[in-house]
Amino acid sequence: MAVLGYFDERFKDHDTGPHHPERPARLSAVTDGLRRFDLTEAMTPCAPRLATDDELTLVHDLAYVRAIDKFCADGGGDLDADTRVSANSAVIARLAAGAGLDAIERLQDGQADAAFMAVRPPGHHATPTRAMGFCIFNNAAVAAAALAASGQRVVIVDFDAHHGNGTSDAFYDRDDVLYVSWHQNRLYPGTGRVDEWGSGMGLGWTLNMPMPEGATGEHYRCSIEETVAPLIESHGSTWLIVSAGFDGHRQDPLTDLGLTSGDFADITSDLLQLASPGHRLVFLEGGYDLKAIAESTAATVGAMVGEHIHPEPPSSGGPGEDALAVVEILRGRFLG
Repeated sequence: MAVLGYFDERFKDHDTGPHHPERPARLSAVTDGLRRFDLTEAMTPCAPRLATDDELTLVHDLAYVRAIDKFCADGGGDLDADTRVSANSAVIARLAAGAGLDAIERLQDGQADAAFMAVRPPGHHATPTRAMGFCIFNNAAVAAAALAASGQRVVIVDFDAHHGNGTSDAFYDRDDVLYVSWHQNRLYPGTGRVDEWGSGMGLGWTLNMPMPEGATGEHYRCSIEETVAPLIESHGSTWLIVSAGFDGHRQDPLTDLGLTSGDFADITSDLLQLASPGHRLVFLEGGYDLKAIAESTAATVGAMVGEHIHPEPPSSGGPGEDALAVVEILRGRFLG
């Protein structure tokens, strides 16, 4: 399968300072992993473009966009306890959001079957009005909103270990974008309860699957077949956007899930089957162990180009089945 790749060195210019987990070395790990498994030649390299104000404000308030521009122009600093920016960060964040927009245009032109965006800063915690959790602009949400504005129906599937509260907030009361999230239960930012279904026209189009510590990939894959795929079919999504956070890896320093790089290969492969070629976008989100992010990226991109790459065996057994059973029971009880 033909895959577009966005690996621009400018993403390293978002300076989070010393000892910050969301650091430029993450992108070096991504490219190191691709080289190790001979995947760089399997992708078409593409340069991102800057997202415009009009595109960013499909998700974010204009006042917020302007405030980020000014804060960075004034030299940057700490937006909150977790989110640090430098003078270049507003421009780099626009590139991160613009990568997905450029990919959509190329995919619609028939240039490839899918696109992988190795971008930073990540995006899924950024709400319409607030930066948080290392995120400034919500890259996946901006791409989904642009597609929805053109009449497409979109599913965003998020397997980052932290709940994508910003993505959920952006579409919580809308029916044109379905949001699906697995995440570690009771982890930052504390959102993503199983009973958060959406509201108004969006009721039923949010699916949260909080997972217990140590949850393994076997249960993720079962829920794709049994829960996620039928919901996507019911929604009528024509585009798939994946928020690929690799902090669910068992070696990640910030989380306690039990996934392996082999799991990310299999989960990605299963998800890609849920959308037609040319309608698939994958965004890098979290992942803070450098070896894990290198191998997990290679496994994910391998699945995208049709290669079976398992740096580690997939995980099975362990906890997770009961949590997913609760999701099914409660959705059936409250949504019918």
